[in-house]
Amino acid sequence: MKVRHTPPARLGLFVLAAIWLLVVVPLSAAAAPYAAMVVDARSGKVLHSRNADTRLHPASLTKMMTLYVVFEAVQNGEISLDTKVRISKNAAAEPPSKLGLKSGQRIALRYLIRGAAVKSANDAATALGEAISGSEAAFARRMNRTAKALGMTNTTFKNAHGLTETGHLSTARDMTKLGRHLLYDYPQYYNLFSRRSTNAGIKEVNNTNRRLLAAYRGADGIKTGYTRAAGFNLVASAERGNERVIATVFGGRSSASRNAKVAELLDLGFRRAPTRVALNKPTAPQYNGEPSTSKTVRVTVAVKQSLRPKLRPRSMEPQNQPVAVASASDIEDDIKNALVQAQANRPVESDTSIDLTKASVEPEAPQVVTRLSTSGGRHWGINVGRYASRYAAEKVLLKTALAEMSTLDGSLRKVVKNSRGYEANFLGLSQDTAALACRRLQARQIACVTIGPS
Repeated sequence: MKVRHTPPARLGLFVLAAIWLLVVVPLSAAAAPYAAMVVDARSGKVLHSRNADTRLHPASLTKMMTLYVVFEAVQNGEISLDTKVRISKNAAAEPPSKLGLKSGQRIALRYLIRGAAVKSANDAATALGEAISGSEAAFARRMNRTAKALGMTNTTFKNAHGLTETGHLSTARDMTKLGRHLLYDYPQYYNLFSRRSTNAGIKEVNNTNRRLLAAYRGADGIKTGYTRAAGFNLVASAERGNERVIATVFGGRSSASRNAKVAELLDLGFRRAPTRVALNKPTAPQYNGEPSTSKTVRVTVAVKQSLRPKLRPRSMEPQNQPVAVASASDIEDDIKNALVQAQANRPVESDTSIDLTKASVEPEAPQVVTRLSTSGGRHWGINVGRYASRYAAEKVLLKTALAEMSTLDGSLRKVVKNSRGYEANFLGLSQDTAALACRRLQARQIACVTIGPS
């Protein structure tokens, strides 16, 4: 009978693996205390909690705040999704998980957002912080100001990515609160967290939360996190019918056990949440961004005065009496009232292509725009979407015109029908004005693309 001997090298590997499984893994898990919370996302009511106010390492849950601040900056015109961000040596040197950004490389802000939200890339998170505040330290200070404004009373951030650092701590309650604010304050970006994969500019990346997204019915976010000090963390949200719950776990022993615990907590939340409850959205904090020192100061200052676009006097405009218009929220709630108000303050012709945004100095002599001007290089335009009906396109044109009067003043509103629908266009702009108008509209989350001379 032959006896098979295990080679010494292979035996050594077996021993090391056994030590890792029996000693190292349990010790690292034990070093990460467990905490959990479940809330009804609609009302904010706590449905379950355990150690919810214990300050622990959040790991990459930190990137939820990084992204929240970036969304705030985009909304308020500090930066646009298409801004090309130059990658610093500091950002490129961050340890994995990372996109693989190179020092000196330029990449659009939107791709850094995707990399941080989906892949949880540390280099992308640092680059985002530096793009908004100039340095990671300054960005961390802004993160802390924002956390305080959100009521995250037990959270202190030291960096934009969440790698372990002394004093960089949060709680299950605070992270649950942040997840709820992400959902309701920036719903236009929330779909990022449910993408199984996405194009991050330099490569396609997979979602670190894709297993829970695939396995749990209704799951659509939000963010995973892991370091040895933190354990396996997750803030997850799921929606079923009219019900939505958010569950947070700190200190999971593995990604699989963490996901199983989160699924258990989500189930508990759905069992305890009422079928119908009044929606009580959290109150978004007051904008507290730092004014930019770049050429976009005029945009930041203008929007800093009001989160909703309103007519404001400008030194470059004629000093006639400003025309009263509805605010953007009023227009969105009732476009017909805005139309009545606009007609009461401006000369209007029956032709739908007439400019409704120009405040005439002599209202008794209205101007009818019949063709594009060929002077001054005004051969450019912008497109604000394609719609199923002419009425819908005209409604959006009116809303956009009233919301962005300064750059669209004097342009021609035109609805163009084609085989795919009705295009809503502003025409008769210079190239610079068209580009500026698009940047300002995109900062308000209004879709816009420039149209060059045909």
